[in-house]
Amino acid sequence: MRKYIVAGLLVWLPLAVTVWLLTTVLGIVDGLFGWLVSATQALLPAGAHEFLEMLRHVPGLGLAVMVVALLLTGIFAANFVGQWWLHQGGLMLSRIPIVKSIYSSVKQVSDTLFSSNGNAFREAVLVQYPRAGLWTIAFVTGKPGGEAAEHLHADYLSLYVPTTPNPTSGFFLMVPRGDVIALRMSVDEALKYIISMGVVAPPASALSALTTRN
Repeated sequence: MRKYIVAGLLVWLPLAVTVWLLTTVLGIVDGLFGWLVSATQALLPAGAHEFLEMLRHVPGLGLAVMVVALLLTGIFAANFVGQWWLHQGGLMLSRIPIVKSIYSSVKQVSDTLFSSNGNAFREAVLVQYPRAGLWTIAFVTGKPGGEAAEHLHADYLSLYVPTTPNPTSGFFLMVPRGDVIALRMSVDEALKYIISMGVVAPPASALSALTTRN
């Protein structure tokens, strides 16, 4: 009986978590869309309020509006005029106390993670952590910079070592390139391996580097 209960749990748990996450995200987006509709009502004549209230209750409309807004923003930011305006806006925000600290930090992280020219989370590697003889999977985020790089004269890599089963928290390490083993597995495969605590293993070829090293 326990075996069948566990088997049923393995079927329903991923589905339940997926539905819960999607519902939560849609709820947040619809809430933001509702706030936008309320703000718009204050700027339009009373005759348009009924139409806006109808839009507020259309399921999924907030998500569709967000996708369209992101698409239009991306098109605007991809041309010369848009880049100039965004640069001016960034300069203005960088002059506001408190706001400049938050904005600059978030922008640096987002540019590093999502820029097509960056190296963040583009490669999974093996590294000995937290001591020699114990191995874990890490992600290359680039090379050390600033004052830290001035004290590290050899070839070092910046690594992010995620925790399991929650990879959104982890540790930042600066490790000599010679102490790192590159893996053939993709970043997605590595994340699945970490989140599952080693249960969902990637293809054997992806782990051949560790076998060879040992």
